[in-house]
Amino acid sequence: MKKIEAVIKPFKLDEVKEALQEVGLKGMTVTEVKGFGRQKGHTELYRGAEYVVDFLP
Repeated sequence: MKKIEAVIKPFKLDEVKEALQEVGLKGMTVTEVKGFGRQKGHTELYRGAEYVVDFLP
């Protein structure tokens, strides 16, 4: 058994899934993740309170 871990853009998921199925992959687990880095994030207003969104998809 081998473990493959990859971070891909959501719009590429179907293409990657099909390619892996073609080489015999029987199943996979997909998780949506968020992170932060060079992008600064942004502020949002929710019920009158302003908060900073640091983690981006």
